[in-house]
Amino acid sequence: MTDRMTSPWGEHRLTRFPEDPRDRLRAWDAADTYLLRHLADDAIPLEGSVVIVGDRWGALTTALSAAGPVQITDSHLTRQATGANLARAGADASAVRLLTTQDPPPERIDVLLVRVPKSLALLEDQLNRLAPAVHERTVVVGTGMVKEIHTSTLRLFERIIGPTRTSLAEKKARLVFCTPAPGIVREANPWPLTYRLPDGIGVMSGRTVVNHAGVFCADRLDIGTRFLLGHLPRVRGAQRVVDLGCGNGVVGTAMALSDPEADVLFVDESFQAVASAEATYRANVAGTAGFRVADGLAGVPDGSVDLVVTNPPFHSHQATTDSTAWRMFSGARAALRPGGELWVIGNRHLGYHLKLRRLFGNSELVASDAKFVILRAVRKDAGR
Repeated sequence: MTDRMTSPWGEHRLTRFPEDPRDRLRAWDAADTYLLRHLADDAIPLEGSVVIVGDRWGALTTALSAAGPVQITDSHLTRQATGANLARAGADASAVRLLTTQDPPPERIDVLLVRVPKSLALLEDQLNRLAPAVHERTVVVGTGMVKEIHTSTLRLFERIIGPTRTSLAEKKARLVFCTPAPGIVREANPWPLTYRLPDGIGVMSGRTVVNHAGVFCADRLDIGTRFLLGHLPRVRGAQRVVDLGCGNGVVGTAMALSDPEADVLFVDESFQAVASAEATYRANVAGTAGFRVADGLAGVPDGSVDLVVTNPPFHSHQATTDSTAWRMFSGARAALRPGGELWVIGNRHLGYHLKLRRLFGNSELVASDAKFVILRAVRKDAGR
């Protein structure tokens, strides 16, 4: 959906990525406009090093592009949306630096604007990484919808940056004001987190997992992945296997351990996830694999893959949507060779079998329990 956001910095036509005319979700919300109004109303000078963290679809970065901000995001989709929105606004893209959460942060920050993420762990990691660049005159303002800002959120700002308070709610959005305390004593950043998997789960029993902040199930094996590990497809020989939406890489690593000849590619749109998958793989496997931050299988040659295994997300930030799963399934079908297979695990109620039948013309139930189903779809030929 293309929509117009009006702020003291003008009116901007903004889209999410990838653009979909059927998508009714906006690329901005009240939390973005509340922050922009506050910056203008309080005449906060956007001078020096302006850093924007967690901008959902580039709304803040686009509106404030004249200040030459640094955007830090964990999302490949956010980076793509930001580039498109900057271009649409006629902004000088060269004046904006787009960094990922895995890049070294700026050495000095004069204005720090934080779109509070859904993941408290990701906020903790990012504040710890950015805190050394903050000084006593740094302006620190966070923003989010009321349902995204909790007492634990404020405690993180307070513990890592300095004294913190909140604004009144406005259109169900709230601001967070934090005053840097240069003498604050911080605990060591706990991220990334390393833990040992339990026994009784097949080839991954007792193996090491590395999770960067913000990646699903940071400190334990989730029940869906545990169920999938008990029903993994058999791989024989030098097959091209993709762990799509790889998260911390447990499934792809299990496939690599099951068949050392397999050529495994880990793909996720999260920079934190791909870093986690690579660390998990290297902690357990001596061979080589591919690691790719991308929108699904975009860029993977058609007909080049033998097997895709995925557990699709059904949330985009706070919104429930099946658009991500649909893109992942469509991309998998294009990437698979004739006879290649897509294996999907998901909650029973999501009805993925219907989507697979529409795309592949077939869908087979491999296994199920009270909560999950594992489905298998085969690309029958090049035409269907």
